[in-house]
Formats: sequence, C-alpha cells, structure tokens
Amino acid sequence: MTIKKQFLKTKNICKVTFRLPAEVAKSASRVNLVGNFNDWNLTSHPMRKLKSGEHTITLDLEPGKDYQFRYVIDEVRWENDWHADKYFPCEEFGTDNSVICL
Repeated sequence: MTIKKQFLKTKNICKVTFRLPAEVAKSASRVNLVGNFNDWNLTSHPMRKLKSGEHTITLDLEPGKDYQFRYVIDEVRWENDWHADKYFPCEEFGTDNSVICL
C-alpha cells in the first residue's frame, strides 16, 4: 500500500493517490475507498483495478486537515493502509482507522 501526496501550488488542493497492492486485494472484484471525506459511503469512491492486480484512486483533498480512511474489499473486508501517517481508534467497531495528514 502506498500513498502519494502532490500539493498543487496554483490551487488549495492536494492530489492524493491511494494504491492497494494485489496481494492485499487478492481476487477482489471490487475495492472502494471510504473515509470521513465521503461520510464513509461504501460506493462513492470505487478504486480502479490495474493489470498488475493493484487498485488505485486519486482524490483532490483540502490541505491542513487529517482524513480517516479504510479500504473496503468486496463490501465485506475492511483493510487499513500500512503506510498511513498515523492511526485513530474507532471505538464503535473496536479497531483503528488509517489517517492521512495533509
């Protein structure tokens, strides 16, 4: 898993590319990125599957904020990003969320 941040000088935007490796998604038919940037909507941010088996998506996010997120594989399995900037405890589900700091 990798996260690439590209801060734009002309706009108050950071282009963030999330990439989930093939070995994590294995034979997944769908992977979605969910987080507080989309109210944890399970379908609003589907990731594109690459020929390598990796899944990727790029979002425009506002700098100066922290965003919690997770990957949802086939609407069943939730995964964190091993390269997140930090983790935040989610007491409701007894787990942690990945966090990206912009």
